[in-house]
Amino acid sequence: MPSKDAGAMDRHWEKTRNLTFLVLAVWALFAIILPSMASTLNATTFLGFPLGYYMSVQGSLIVFVALIWFQNWRQDKIDDEFGVGGE
Repeated sequence: MPSKDAGAMDRHWEKTRNLTFLVLAVWALFAIILPSMASTLNATTFLGFPLGYYMSVQGSLIVFVALIWFQNWRQDKIDDEFGVGGE
């Protein structure tokens, strides 16, 4: 990205920052908020397991892997849009 295009750098940073806040919000939901509600979630079952237990041992891990994939995919799109992506 040419240094003279400060507007493009600002837009790139704004999109990257917004993506980071979105990923952190989803992470906080599945890492902090849902486990704190585990006793309430255990009243519901999913695949025969209490939902709080299932979210702790399986659901959160699946969401975290999907979240990593989503962030990398979206950041690559943002980088390509502004011409700062790798090969």
